[in-house]
Amino acid sequence: MMTKTIGAVRNKTLPALTTACVMSLLMAGGAVAAPKGQSPAKDQHFITEAIEGDLSEVNMGKLAQQKGQSDQVKQFGQALQQDHGEHLQKAQQLASQNGMKVPSEPNKQQQAIYNKLEGMSGDRFDRAFAKAMVSDHEKDIKKYQKEAAANSPLSDFAQQTVPVLQKHLDMAKSLGK
Repeated sequence: MMTKTIGAVRNKTLPALTTACVMSLLMAGGAVAAPKGQSPAKDQHFITEAIEGDLSEVNMGKLAQQKGQSDQVKQFGQALQQDHGEHLQKAQQLASQNGMKVPSEPNKQQQAIYNKLEGMSGDRFDRAFAKAMVSDHEKDIKKYQKEAAANSPLSDFAQQTVPVLQKHLDMAKSLGK
């Protein structure tokens, strides 16, 4: 008789326990599979900085082509203008698709660096330009790597940009040699 009771309890309890365990795993898995995304304010901040940076780099590229003494600086300026011009279009499109504001000019700090470089010429311009581009691209790479690691609509965009920024950083460093 005891055997029948144990069998009956097992037949009712085992399916209930199995269901409870499966539900617990599904609920826990769902929490892990859907991490919190980045806030829209952070996305807006990133895209604003990206677009301002692109606007600045396009201007800097043009300036390097005009004021650069060495062919290397002029060629780097051309690469900046082309790469950041293309990137700017993608960033503006992404911002529009996500309902974000799109700035129309570089920020004040970027404009101040441009104005300072604009007043230089020759070797002095080349050295100051190279230094500014190294500093700028080092900062940009950190920002883009951080954004690439975030769970946001802009993560893939940031991830795809890092190699281009690294190429620019390497080119800028080679100007100082």
